[in-house]
Order: sequence, then structure tokens, then C-alpha cells
Amino acid sequence: MLYSLFEYLNNNYDITGIGVFQYLSFRAGMAALFSLIISIIFGKKIISILTDFQLSEKIRDLDLNGQKEKKGTPTMGGIIIILSIIFPTLLFADLSNIYIIMMLFVTIFISLIGFIDDYLKIKNNNKDGLKGRFKIIGQILIGIFVSFILISTESVVVRNFTEPITQESLLRGIDHVDTKELITTIPFVKDNQFRYDWLLPSVLDDYTWVLYSLIIIFIITAVSNGANITDGLDGLAAGTSAIIGITLSIFIYLSGNIIFSDYLNILYIPMVGELVIFSFAFVGACIGFIWYNSYPAQVFMGDTGSLSIGAIIAVLAIIIKKELLIPVLCGIFLIENISVIIQVLYFKYTKKKYGVGKRVFLMAPLHHHYQKKGIHETKIVARFWMISILLAIVTLATLKLR
Repeated sequence: MLYSLFEYLNNNYDITGIGVFQYLSFRAGMAALFSLIISIIFGKKIISILTDFQLSEKIRDLDLNGQKEKKGTPTMGGIIIILSIIFPTLLFADLSNIYIIMMLFVTIFISLIGFIDDYLKIKNNNKDGLKGRFKIIGQILIGIFVSFILISTESVVVRNFTEPITQESLLRGIDHVDTKELITTIPFVKDNQFRYDWLLPSVLDDYTWVLYSLIIIFIITAVSNGANITDGLDGLAAGTSAIIGITLSIFIYLSGNIIFSDYLNILYIPMVGELVIFSFAFVGACIGFIWYNSYPAQVFMGDTGSLSIGAIIAVLAIIIKKELLIPVLCGIFLIENISVIIQVLYFKYTKKKYGVGKRVFLMAPLHHHYQKKGIHETKIVARFWMISILLAIVTLATLKLR
């Protein structure tokens, strides 16, 4: 909105300072700032409304330290995150950009699924909420939508340059070839481009889009559910997501910049740089939410927030062709997911074989295992954040280490 307005004013009137809106760095910074302000200032009012309507979900008795004190804490706090992402994006982003349109749709759609889930939990006074298959269907629909946009939209391309990028060639216009091949990049490999049609026999090349769509659906579902599982301690999911968001913002900026993408030998994706506005708003929203979600939490994000931040992270990584980096960058989400899978499978296996189910962890997900060992949740959260920072550094190192 403001971007279009100031662009019009800059083109038609000589007003001092108006031209600053053409700079991506300025708009990204303003998006982060506004997102932080919205989440902190309006977050308090939203929490008050949630409390007045008694929108708190039932707390299961898991015999964990500090659990009983959390009874009555309002949920659906993810609304704060969603609003803090959407409004700055609408204000400062180019709303004609296909990637911005796609991310706004994904954010609103997945947050509605999470909202319905939270609402049913409160209404029915149990932890069941929306049936799992309906949440999966929603995530599949998002995967189909994202893959359709990436495959069918003419402007969604990877640009290859046919001549060296120099100051002279930049001024006169660089010869290039745009491709819509379904490709990604493999971390820590020198010739790191990977085409999805290599996974299929040559006779099935025309159906690569089917495989690609299935992979996208799997990634979005896995990361979204991973964030949901990670949201079990005050500040854990929001803080981890903020670290991931900062890392993705760097990759987005580099992928959308001709000079840096050429220097670092990464895929140049035209128009993707505008997503920095969205990703900065995402980071600001997560950090602002921690203001109220840090221990002891005044509000829980609920599935409204946790499902959304996972899906947002997944789609951002897919857009910039870094989906194979997700296991590293989102390592916390991954180990939380794996801990639950191991716990369930081992319990079923031992129960079937020995008649008594045994457990690998004291409790799953993994953060509850450490709670059971008597470690305070603030220390667990801090340590998980530190691991996230280390994983982010390793992820950024893939830009040069290959």
C-alpha cells in the first residue's frame, strides 16, 4: 500500500525523502520495526481480549515442573504473530509481486486451520481439537497451491546469465536465459544444482511436476508439524523460528541480488528479493511475541501460530530452492519430530514383543524429556536456542563450503 503510494509520489512529484521507499533495505527494516511494534503494543490488548473470553485450553497433567501454574493462560496468541506479519507486509511490500501474494495466502490459510483447531479445543474442553486428517488435508492443499504457482506462473523462473557480470554489462543489460526447470541446490556439494527429473526414468520426465508437488507437500507438512510439536515450552518455538527466519532472510536477499548470487554461485531468482520484506516482518513478529511468551508465558501461540510459522518457513525455503537445507536449518524441529516417532514406534514394538511397552525417552517430544530430568524450562529453551544459532551458522556456511 505505502510502497505503491510512495512510488507514485516519487514518479510524479519532487518531494524530498520519498525516494527512500525504493530501497529494499529501508522497507525491510521498517517492516521488522512495525512488526515488532504491532506485536508488543497491540499484543497486550489481544491477550486481554483472549483472557476476557476465557480462551484457554485444557492443560494435560504430565507431572512436569511448573505445569500447573500455566493453567488458565490464554491460547490463540498466534493471532499476534499473524497480524504482525500481514500488516507490515501490506504496508511496505510490492503487492503485485507473485511471491508476496503467495506468502500472504499461505499465512492466512494455514492460520485459519490452526485457529479452528484451537477453537475446537477450547469449545470441547479437551486437547483433541480439529481431527488430524483435516489438518493434513489443509497442509496438502497448501502444498498443491504452492507447487501450482511455482510450476505454472510464467514469472517464476531461475535466471542464468550467458556472459560475465560486470559493471559494464549491468549498465547495458546482461544477456540471460530464464528457465522453469524444477531444480534445487544440494548443500556442501561443489556442482550443487540438482534437477528433480533426475529422480525419474527419462520416459517419465513429463511427470516430474507430480514428484515435485509430492515433495513440496511432504516438506510443508513435516515442517509445519515439527514447529507445532516444538511449541511446548515458553518461548521455544518463537525463538527458534526467529533464528531460522533471520537465516532465511539472508538467503532470500542473496538469491534476489544479481551481484551476490553470481559471486556466491547460487541460483538467481528474479523478484524474490521482495520476500525480504515478508521475512523481516516474520522475524519481528516472532521476537515481539517472545515479549509475552517468554517464561512465565502470558499467552500461548496455540496451533494458530505454530502451524503457521512452520508452513511459512517451509514455503520460504522452497521458493529460494533451499529445501534440502531444512534438515540442518530446522534441526530443532527435526529432532523434536524424530523423538516422537522413535518413542511411539519403540513403545509399540516392545509392547507387541514383550507385552509391556518401553520408552526410549522419559517423555516425548525431546524438550519434555529434559524437563523430566529436572532441568528448568528456561535453561532448556536457552540451550535449544543456542543449538539453533549453531545450526544457522552451519547453514550459512554452505554458501562457501563446497
